[in-house]
Amino acid sequence: SLGHIPAEAVPMVAEGLNLSRAEVHGVIGFYHDFHTEPRGDNLVQLCRAEACQAGGGRELESHARDRLGIDYGGTTSDGKFTLEPVFCLGNCACTPSVRINDDIHADVTPKKLDDLLAQAKDSSRAIPENPEGLSGVDPKTQAGQGSTRVLVPMDTTSVARGADQVVAAIEAEAMRLGISVSVERNGSRGAFWLETLVEVEDPDGHRRLFGPVQPDDVSALFESGFPGACDHELALGKAEDIPWLERQRRLTFARAGLINPLSIEEYEASEGFDGLRRAIEMDSQTLVNKVKDSGLRGRGGAAFPTGIKWQTVLETPAEQKYIVCNADEGDSGTFADRLLMEADPYQLIEGMIIAGLAVGATEGFVYLRSEYPVAARIFSEAIDRARQAGFLGDNILNSGRSFNLELRIGAGAYICGEETSLLDSLEGKRGLIRFKPPLPAIRGLMGMPTVVNNVLTLAAVSTILARGARYYRDFGTGESRGTLTVQLAGNIKRGGLVELEFGHTLRELVEDWGGGTASGRPIRAIQVGGPLGAYLPESHWDVALDYEEMSKIGGMLGHGGIVVFDDTVDMLEQARFAMEFCAVESCGKCTPCRVGSVRGVELIERIGRKEQPAADLELLDELCTTMVDGSLCAMGGLTPYPVRSAVTHFGRDFGLEND
Repeated sequence: SLGHIPAEAVPMVAEGLNLSRAEVHGVIGFYHDFHTEPRGDNLVQLCRAEACQAGGGRELESHARDRLGIDYGGTTSDGKFTLEPVFCLGNCACTPSVRINDDIHADVTPKKLDDLLAQAKDSSRAIPENPEGLSGVDPKTQAGQGSTRVLVPMDTTSVARGADQVVAAIEAEAMRLGISVSVERNGSRGAFWLETLVEVEDPDGHRRLFGPVQPDDVSALFESGFPGACDHELALGKAEDIPWLERQRRLTFARAGLINPLSIEEYEASEGFDGLRRAIEMDSQTLVNKVKDSGLRGRGGAAFPTGIKWQTVLETPAEQKYIVCNADEGDSGTFADRLLMEADPYQLIEGMIIAGLAVGATEGFVYLRSEYPVAARIFSEAIDRARQAGFLGDNILNSGRSFNLELRIGAGAYICGEETSLLDSLEGKRGLIRFKPPLPAIRGLMGMPTVVNNVLTLAAVSTILARGARYYRDFGTGESRGTLTVQLAGNIKRGGLVELEFGHTLRELVEDWGGGTASGRPIRAIQVGGPLGAYLPESHWDVALDYEEMSKIGGMLGHGGIVVFDDTVDMLEQARFAMEFCAVESCGKCTPCRVGSVRGVELIERIGRKEQPAADLELLDELCTTMVDGSLCAMGGLTPYPVRSAVTHFGRDFGLEND
């Protein structure tokens, strides 16, 4: 593989795919992952998303440029490194994050970055014999009958915090001491502030937890009696002894951290595929009614009632229908989709099969962002195992019903999180926004009726079918039913995934669950709902977290990302970044988004120079109105929300007296 697409290859690609050269150039130029020039031996990607900014990302950017002597897009003179920005690595609870080739690293300081670069420079990029490595699929050390079961997570964040090295250290120390252990990989429980979280299973099936464990801690753990009863500062007791975990109300993430993500046997032993077995006995309309009765709304951000969308697809006649899972989780502060695909992948597979049975679709696609290499490896293996076990294919569980599933990897475009852009991308095109109507439910993938739901929405379907619509609906408040999955990220002491009933307040989540800032400084602003969400001041932190209440204060839940900033944040810079992000990630189809975002960056920079702040602020507000009213999709239509909220609530940073 060349790692790039040279100009002389374009005619061959065009001929081979029966496309014009312009179409090929258009696709290459649209996606960040495609390049026309060679890159260095090592690709260094710095996460620029808001969560990483809150954790010191801006300082790390400056250091990286100085250390390598290049700017973004540049390659060092020795050809060893190419530096690129990336707008989210989904590792938002342990920031800043950096990706070097396929390895993602957490909590990166300038010193740690220097060490990582030195290691990368001295290492070969030859493909390892086991490409999955310890963080791949189902690695296990069998140490003989009667050995103690030790579990270490294999998800992105745990690996980024050193889980693979912890496994190696445990194996080596156990061998040195002659202690029999069976080291297995589970999924993370989402308590990322405790990763690497090592679990020891006692003969009675209870687990004792240790964390956060670093490789250097392992020898001391064994000296204290590990894996047996031991007295060590990293010993946390049982899971029920940790309030952060015990107080949650998990439905979708009930199995996360408890099972081997790739074991169908363990999945089935914990109610897995119970919903599918019930669904096979029902007709399509009954299935759709179950989802309607549950009150399930889309968890990707728009919160559209899932059952209504399914009803439309069911009633639209067509020879072929599709289920498309939107796993292009690009919002800063969000990682729930990734965690579910890494910790409980069969739940998503089960939900997609049920969706297919409900609307008459026999083909499904999961569109996963390229920034999630660990999730891609785990989920791809899960699909293969589900197919071998008879849960996918032309005769599901000998029912005569069929459903086939494929994993497709994106190429680096935030806008492909919008459903119509995603569909164009799946078809091999530039990910441009489509005009609506027609809706994808009527004319979607390949012009056929298509259900497009995100990961958490489809995963919840398995719970609804297994336990009943009423059971699911009994959680939550008002029109917000089921559970709310929030992700605590940015400058946060206890970052991770929390699943609760709707109705808890932002203050409760950030202060009680999150423990305040990691820096120890006061919280100044909280962004909820991703890069298009508003920045909320303290006066808004007691509003209930549900769709309606958040809307009343000009906010949105989005995908549940919560990014915390301490009092050192410059809100003018955050507003500028919102416009810059839109300019970089816009599909370019409509003028308000494509041009308005560029003008927005210029205006905010001018406001910062205080040349004519009053006039420029008025012009900025007019520009925001144009973007809201004139943009084709949420990319341009919602970008003004973080900008206006920053001006309204943090006016001091814009030269105003209010704050």
